[in-house]
Amino acid sequence: MRWVISTLLVLGLVPRAFAADLDILRGSEPVGPAFFANWSGLYVGGQGSYGNINADFQGATRPLVASSLIELALEEDAGVSNFPFLGSGSAHAAGYGGFFGYNWQFQDVVLGFEGNYTHSGGTVSAAQSPILNRLVNAGSFTYNVNLSGSGTLTINDVGELRMRAGYVMGSFLPYGFIGFVLGDGNYQVTSCVYGQQDPSGINPPTGCGQQQSFSSCATLAHPNCVNFSFPNSASKTDALLYGFSAGGGVDYALTPNIFVRGEFEFVQFAAIANILATELNGRLGVGLRF
Repeated sequence: MRWVISTLLVLGLVPRAFAADLDILRGSEPVGPAFFANWSGLYVGGQGSYGNINADFQGATRPLVASSLIELALEEDAGVSNFPFLGSGSAHAAGYGGFFGYNWQFQDVVLGFEGNYTHSGGTVSAAQSPILNRLVNAGSFTYNVNLSGSGTLTINDVGELRMRAGYVMGSFLPYGFIGFVLGDGNYQVTSCVYGQQDPSGINPPTGCGQQQSFSSCATLAHPNCVNFSFPNSASKTDALLYGFSAGGGVDYALTPNIFVRGEFEFVQFAAIANILATELNGRLGVGLRF
């Protein structure tokens, strides 16, 4: 009788042991939830920047020259305002500023918006390629035409409203962004058109303002010789700048509430006084999450 009872007990326990082993193999053991660093909520911070400003002044002198020569054959027939004599320029600029924003987190995906401000004050000067002693025909005369000028653009303050998207990787948050940009700056552009109508080579003007416009240089051989000199300029302080930005960076959580940041950004401004400007900026910052 004892051996019968022992046999029944063994047969009852063996299936349980096998079932337990099979449950482990099937992966039915409970697994804890995935852990993601918390980036949600409000944050603020400060930053320093260093970048490069590029500006193309080629079209900036066209309205100035066209205005100087309005209703003259020199412009109507020869299109002197289309002669380029200013080019592009670039300048490096350091800056400082701050940022604030709000994040919404969906497990390992982070979406948010951010306001960003930078003050720099970088100034770009146009490359100059004066046009000297170019002979053109307009109306019934030949003209000796000279063009020169200058251009500068200073970008003072830039503010951005960005939309951000990031992906949590441990303590790191790589992100990309696009944004709308508003700023202010100063510009100044000058032009100088001078030379002779029916050139004689006698006492030609050597620059704007050095001889009275349309002063006579006529001789018997050149009865229609006339000196001309037309200076013009345009400038504005605190001019409105606007455009768009795009870039990316990485936030790194030092503690649950403090993070550091590195990012790279491209900014394209709309033309201002026919000056086309862009910025490439690198930034380092530190922030506080609430």
